Amino acid sequence: MGDVIAPNLAELRAFAARLRVVSADGDAGLGIDLLDAIETLKSVGCAVQAVITDDVATRIRADRKAAGLPRADWDRGIPSQIALARRESPNRGGRHLGFAQALVHEMPHTLAMLQTGRLNEWRATLLVRETACLSAQDRGIVDRRLCSDPATLDGVGDRGLIAQAKALAVELDAAAVVARHRKAVSERRVTTRPAPDSMAYLSVLMPVEQAVCLQATLGRDADSLIATGNSGGRTRNQLMVDLLFERGTGASVASGVPVAVNLVLSDETLLAGGHEAAQLQGFGPVPAGIARRLVADAVGSNTEMSLRRVYSCPQSGALTAMESQSRTFPKSLRKLIDVRDQTCRTPWCDAPIRHHDHIRSRRKRGSTSVHNGSGLCEACNYAKEGDGWTARPVHNPGGTHLIDLGTPTGHHYRSAAPPLPDPAHLRAS
Repeated sequence: MGDVIAPNLAELRAFAARLRVVSADGDAGLGIDLLDAIETLKSVGCAVQAVITDDVATRIRADRKAAGLPRADWDRGIPSQIALARRESPNRGGRHLGFAQALVHEMPHTLAMLQTGRLNEWRATLLVRETACLSAQDRGIVDRRLCSDPATLDGVGDRGLIAQAKALAVELDAAAVVARHRKAVSERRVTTRPAPDSMAYLSVLMPVEQAVCLQATLGRDADSLIATGNSGGRTRNQLMVDLLFERGTGASVASGVPVAVNLVLSDETLLAGGHEAAQLQGFGPVPAGIARRLVADAVGSNTEMSLRRVYSCPQSGALTAMESQSRTFPKSLRKLIDVRDQTCRTPWCDAPIRHHDHIRSRRKRGSTSVHNGSGLCEACNYAKEGDGWTARPVHNPGGTHLIDLGTPTGHHYRSAAPPLPDPAHLRAS
């Protein structure tokens, strides 16, 4: 390794351009060899990213310490900078940073296997995850016993790797494993994420005994409805979902959704059979037919609903105004920003909006206006307040709302608000 000369940035980019045109030319054997070589390349790249990530974080902390900043500010915004460079969310940036620090400072054998392509990023992540509750010393023991000899994990699947790491963790520090379980129980939660075909996944993180009990109860009651002829033609899986909804909301599936949702659709889609997709806040695009059915179901039930006019530019789809039902301006402004931005405005972060932020801060005479406002998640808002960060709204005539975000290293990223649904005939003209 001592005789190898590291490529510079221009050489790396040139190599990436050359890699784009690699082809097996119909040779299956060569294709397999190329897949193997590229998989090794990916692992090596991951290892290099980890080392550089740790180096970047160490340098930023040292600079801030030397500048006399409070200790609480030394780490502020570092995960966000890493995330922007990797085109990922700040949450993932934090994971990458933790992963890098664990490999560089506590798991040298795992890092070495990654650097030689004997371990891929996901499997290295599993090792880091399963040893997170251990002290640095005990983590180093697991690292040495599992990764000092590459043959130890050869042919071992992900489940086997997890099992070995867990077994060693319990052997070295059972109390830490128990404490980690208690912490995991305290972090139980319910989340949703989009699924194909206008569906969604409802995920519940809960103790395993509760999860098994819940599934068994839903299955038992679904089987009972089928056996007594009360299934209404629904399958067992469909019945389990409907039972979960009814017991969780206190309403039947047919009575509508008993909580507020923001469904944004064009007048043509709602009233004239248009095909432009609607936007469901917190989910994303919804086909026009399904959006009309949601509205029709709500109108035909006891579900309370209201209609609010939202005005967008016919050419760009940019939100320009919203009819207000409230005399309190800040509340209406927050709603306007929520409808316009939909999710956190930091590039590649699609977390829910938690804070309504002045893009140009009030300390710098930033106005409280829709042009100078943005929706951010909590983490991104706090990161933006760190030393060296800048943000400004960009004048974008005829286009959607635009923000320029600058990081302490001098890199700049643009964030454009998503266009609102417009009638299809306007987009086609």
